[in-house]
Formats: sequence, C-alpha cells, structure tokens
Amino acid sequence: MARTGSRRYEEAREKVEPEQYYTLDEALELIKETATADFDETVDCAIKLGVTPGKGDQNVRGTVVLPHGTGKVPRVAVFAEGEAVREAEAAGADRVGAEDLVQAIQEGWSDFDILVAQPQMMRVVGPLGKQLGPRMPSKKAGNITDDVAAAVKSLKSGRVEFKMDRGAVLHVPLGRVSFSTEQLRDNFNTLISAVQAARPASATGRFIRSITLSATMGPGIKIDLSDITRRRAVA
Repeated sequence: MARTGSRRYEEAREKVEPEQYYTLDEALELIKETATADFDETVDCAIKLGVTPGKGDQNVRGTVVLPHGTGKVPRVAVFAEGEAVREAEAAGADRVGAEDLVQAIQEGWSDFDILVAQPQMMRVVGPLGKQLGPRMPSKKAGNITDDVAAAVKSLKSGRVEFKMDRGAVLHVPLGRVSFSTEQLRDNFNTLISAVQAARPASATGRFIRSITLSATMGPGIKIDLSDITRRRAVA
C-alpha cells in the first residue's frame, strides 16, 4: 500500500475524486494516469461481497484464467512421481520432485510462487503444512490434481485464485499498468463472471457490494456498479 505522505502519492490522489464513482473505462484510464512509479505497477481489483464472513456456506473461493494473464509468470514447483514428473517438466514446471523437494523446502528453499501436487503425494507433502500455511497445495485452488501438467500450463497462462478475506473482500490482480485498456477490460469482465458464478446459494441481497481499482502505488478508484450492470446486460 502506498504511503499517504509521499509527494508522488498525493499528486496522484489529487486526480481522483474520493467520493466519485467512475465507469470502468474512466477508472482504467485514471489507473494509467496515477501510476507514476518507476516500475510496471500491478492493477489490483478489490471486490466487497455481500456475504457473512465466518459462515462456511458463504465462503467465496475459486480460480479463473484471465485471457491476458497477470503480467507475471509464476514459478511453479510440483510434487509428482512416475510419468507425471516428465509431463510436469514438459509443461513448464520450474522444479519437480518428491521427498527431495520436501527436504529442500524444509531446509529453506523458497524459489516458488505456487505448489502443485498429485493427490497421492500429499502424504509426503503433509509435514510441510505448518511451515507453508496457506501456500500448501489446495484442492479448492485446483492445485491438488492427477493432471499436474494441465495445472502447470493453466497457472503459467494466467490462472489466478480468488479467496475472500475476513472482511468479505476479494483482492485479485488484473494485470499490469502497461496492459492496454482493452486487455484490462477483458480481464476484469472475465473475473467478474467467475466471481458471480462462485456466488453461494445461501447469499441473499446484492452479492457484489463495491469494486475498487488501484495501481500498486496509486489511490483507490471506486467503480460505478450500474455501469458494470449495463455492460453485462448488453454483452
């Protein structure tokens, strides 16, 4: 999060009306104007949901393949055995192993972003649970699978996981500021469709309460939900 006291941040914030709601295209253009860091900033999408955190039947979690990726190719390590080792390597896995990979992680190796595992390998991976915490392979995230090669390809091509935090908010990267407005719009629409599809059956009332976009070092920009509704109705 940007420091509100920085001159750069304050200059960027002056371009955004804090109480105004912008159309998606207006917001994406403002993102580009307010991203002034000397690196290609990530565009973050924060979605506030109308569900009750803590209720198991209202937990919102899923995965989505963004059509233009996120601008970052994750480092994927795979726990596999047999023919799946060769298949994972051919799919682009950065490292594949079994007990040797577990030992490496226990000894401090951490050059990975995501872990994938065959179901039968979880007996080997299990002891890493306390050390890895939320970075452990997960069935809900699609990272425990018989087809590890497909998982690696999907992750490398732009698959991201979205998971609600304790405040019922999803934080998902939409891409980089250097992406075109059209690319960011496509990624946004794909994400919203996936989030809507993950709506719990027990959720009542308005499911998506608010959406805010921001660059890594930029201010939050509120999205006019009626604009999103119109776009989806026309599409």
